[in-house]
Amino acid sequence: MSKINSISIVTSERYALALFELAREDSDLDKIKQDTKDLLDLYKSCEEMQDFIKNPTQDLKIQLYFVEKISEIMKFSTTLKNFLSILVNKRRIFHIEKIVESFLKLLAKKKGEVSASLISSRKLKEEEIKKVSEELSKASGTSINFKFIVDESLIGGLKIQLGSLMIDTSIKNKLQKYQQMMIAK
Repeated sequence: MSKINSISIVTSERYALALFELAREDSDLDKIKQDTKDLLDLYKSCEEMQDFIKNPTQDLKIQLYFVEKISEIMKFSTTLKNFLSILVNKRRIFHIEKIVESFLKLLAKKKGEVSASLISSRKLKEEEIKKVSEELSKASGTSINFKFIVDESLIGGLKIQLGSLMIDTSIKNKLQKYQQMMIAK
C-alpha cells in the first residue's frame, strides 16, 4: 500500500469518527446516516460533482457556497452541513467519498449490523431478500444488510458473501465441482 493511500485512509477514518461523534452528541445519527447515503449516491452518480470536489484549485468561497446550496436543496442536517464546511476549510473535501464510506461502516459496526453480498442468478423479490436476511441474522446473532447483485452466469441458486465466509449454492459451482471430480478420476 502506498504511503499516500495509507494517509488518505487514516485521514478519512479520523474524520468519519469525528462525524460519528458529532452526530451522536446531537442525537442525529439516523438523519445523518440517510443524508450521507444520499450525498454518496449523488457524488457517485455525478461526474461533474466529483471533478468539482477533487479539483484542488477551487476557490474556498465557491466550495463553501456549493456546500451551502447542496445542503439546502437536499435538506441536510445542520451538523452535516457544518461538517462539510469544515472539510472545505481544512482542504479535505476531496476525501468526502472515503469519509462517508468510513462513517457508514463505523455506524453499522456500532449498531451491530453486518454488510453482506447476496448474489443470485435472477432478480429476487424484496420478500425473498428479507427472508434470507432474517434467517441469516437469526443464525449469526447480528443484523445483516444485503447488497443484492444479479449474476446470470450462476445458472441458478445463490451465493452469499459474509466477510470472509462464502456460501455458494449455485448450479455453476456444483457443475464445477462435478467437473473437478471427473477430471480427478
